[in-house]
Amino acid sequence: MKMFVEPADIYLYMAIVDFRKSINGLIVVVEQNMSLNSFRDALFVFCNKKRDKVKILCPLPVN
Repeated sequence: MKMFVEPADIYLYMAIVDFRKSINGLIVVVEQNMSLNSFRDALFVFCNKKRDKVKILCPLPVN
């Protein structure tokens, strides 16, 4: 299967994330809690308290 995005890395954040967070809130989680650059070539995957939903942060490449 070919994805429309082929990230270099995929990170799964294991802690519970409040899904009321917007993109900016998820960027804060990536940069402060994971100590990673949120604009790197990677997918960041978050799950809710019941672990039945996911949110994926996928930074767009800058041209």
